[in-house]
Amino acid sequence: MKIKKGDTVMVIAGKDKGKSGKVLAAMPKENKVVVEGVNVQTKHAKATQKTPAEIKHIEGPIDASNVMYYDAKAKQASRIGYKVKEDGTKVRVSKKTGNVID
Repeated sequence: MKIKKGDTVMVIAGKDKGKSGKVLAAMPKENKVVVEGVNVQTKHAKATQKTPAEIKHIEGPIDASNVMYYDAKAKQASRIGYKVKEDGTKVRVSKKTGNVID
């Protein structure tokens, strides 16, 4: 999975298509990511002796194939590739612009 926690991504499929946000969690075994402000679900929390009942809105996971890395400098979504630098380190690069991501 080429998307990591902290990346800015754009949703390219589903009910939240066109939205962008920061990746809060990446789950590579399930091939899913949790994106800020995307796939918001409603959870009802029962009242306890210490806390009152409340309705929480939390982000649910979406499939990693439905998101694309968003390049803030180029202001467009791009695929991710890999390159090996001269010193032997492997880095992620934006396929559209060629910029090194990390």
